Amino acid sequence: MRKIMACLDVGTDTIKCVVGEMVRKKLNILAAAETPSKGVKNGIVEEPNFLLEPLQDVIQKCEEVIGLKIRQIIVAVPALNAEFQVVTGSVAITNEGNLIEGKDVIRVLQKAIKSKKSNELEYISMMPTSFSLDDDRVVKDPKGLTSKVLSVRGVMVSTPKKNIYPILACLERLGVDVLDITLSSIGDYFEFKNKELDKKVGVVINLGDETTTMSVFNKGVLTNTGVTLLGGKNIDNDISFIYKIPINKAKKLKEEFTLAHKNMAQASDTVEVLNKSSVNVKINQFEISEIVMSRMLEILNLSKKEINHLTKKEISYIIFTGGLTEIKDFNLVLQEVYGNDVTIGNIREIGVRNNKYSSCLGLLKFYAYNAGLKDKDYSIFSIEEQQALSGANFGEQQDSVIGKLFGYIFNG
Repeated sequence: MRKIMACLDVGTDTIKCVVGEMVRKKLNILAAAETPSKGVKNGIVEEPNFLLEPLQDVIQKCEEVIGLKIRQIIVAVPALNAEFQVVTGSVAITNEGNLIEGKDVIRVLQKAIKSKKSNELEYISMMPTSFSLDDDRVVKDPKGLTSKVLSVRGVMVSTPKKNIYPILACLERLGVDVLDITLSSIGDYFEFKNKELDKKVGVVINLGDETTTMSVFNKGVLTNTGVTLLGGKNIDNDISFIYKIPINKAKKLKEEFTLAHKNMAQASDTVEVLNKSSVNVKINQFEISEIVMSRMLEILNLSKKEINHLTKKEISYIIFTGGLTEIKDFNLVLQEVYGNDVTIGNIREIGVRNNKYSSCLGLLKFYAYNAGLKDKDYSIFSIEEQQALSGANFGEQQDSVIGKLFGYIFNG
């Protein structure tokens, strides 16, 4: 069975949807789309009725590319007010020869979760740090080994129900089942993880539209997060206020004309923009880049300060991702605050080479990792649909993926 999954990331500025297939531990992108978000503030859905239309739009855009209906999806949710608990659990292995199977991994994870599940918060993720066997062996993946008892130790992630339920209600209204819900921070890590990072303590920082999220990972396990309410929208507001231009024009200038650091900006490079009084305003690159740089320094300095509150452990790496890192010369302003010992995310998947997609892409990989741990096959499409997706009927089916690529809260 082909391992195909779809992921949805509901952001304040845009909603992203990605459909991908895992092939030999490599993620191949089948479809990716984005659309302007509505009804979302600081990553939290405040107006579900406004969100319904853009959700439908972004899912339909992916469906048009692959030529199939998306009925199942995994969802990224913000880390705002997330809580982390160390949990443990043990189960007896009753299989012949005490051979540990995927079903036993599922049982022990469920046992650990139940030990501390809260009525006030919604459980969304369990990240095992290690599994223990009878002879005191400690392993990352116990499948295929033998033991009379299997124990697990891990970190359970929970989040306020208001972070989740409005999105679930919208997707239910659209006829889309949610297979899994996970923090976007976990996706950011899994997009850039490697064997070396899995041995260290580090931080992944996502610079978004209205929020900046700092996530601490200890040997690949998310242990803490912090969120500051500053992001790209603050830069848009600064430009809009100073030049008295509409916010949409300010955003476009930020993305297409300004630099994150003033050193390489040119005063002779100018553009004319119609302001709110219908008067043409000439804007030069150096002056507007000074505005951008000033706010960037504030955001980065605040993130650096927040890291010190999140962990006392020695930090071995810091990775930056999110849409704001795509502004030209971001590396220069980053170096001014953090020095050279940091990394800017570099997404390599064809068709989504932008850091704003890191959460979606990483969560597709995270889901595949969890499914492998539990020895479960998965796909959001049936065998018949997969055959259509592969282009087996390409001569008759112009809407196949190859044809496209190449040619509970509304009234309350």
